[in-house]
Amino acid sequence: MIVPFADWLDETQGVTFRMVGNDFSKAVRYKDSGELVEPAKIWELLTGFFDNEMHRQHPILGAVGSINTLAEQADVVVLTNLSDKHNEARRRQLADHGINVRVFTNQGPKGPALKAIIDEYQPSRAVFIDDLAQHHGSVAELVPHVDRLHLCGEPVLAPHITCGFEAGHAHARIDTWEHALPWLLTRLHGENA
Repeated sequence: MIVPFADWLDETQGVTFRMVGNDFSKAVRYKDSGELVEPAKIWELLTGFFDNEMHRQHPILGAVGSINTLAEQADVVVLTNLSDKHNEARRRQLADHGINVRVFTNQGPKGPALKAIIDEYQPSRAVFIDDLAQHHGSVAELVPHVDRLHLCGEPVLAPHITCGFEAGHAHARIDTWEHALPWLLTRLHGENA
């Protein structure tokens, strides 16, 4: 969502988005002054984007085919850090791109939400995929038996975020679906990668 969010900010909000370090809040600045956008305003902008601009988002390379390959062999669900009011819009957006899965919305750390999903589905094996290290830490703490893949397929963001694998929270860091799919299939079939 970073590239379409940044494009929308630049085109309509008088704001730029440029990741320099790994702090999202320092990437959002007013175009005219270069001043940081206040945290409350960043949340307002994010809500505005998800309320009206989700159509700008497109799957990263290989995501649709890989997710559908996984869905042939496992239950696939999406756990997204959007507000509950965006759940149906996210589900429709994914379906429009050919991904027909159940969507769970969540705010904050993903460990508690994933634990609830695991409790509901009772899978023999589970793999959690996310692009942010802090969510892997939360999952590792609450459902440590779940395999965890840190996958950040957005090249603008990937070099700037903390690596969940290096932090010890993820079992691997792979940033392309081409390379992630074989790893995931191996994990789902009970083999360690």
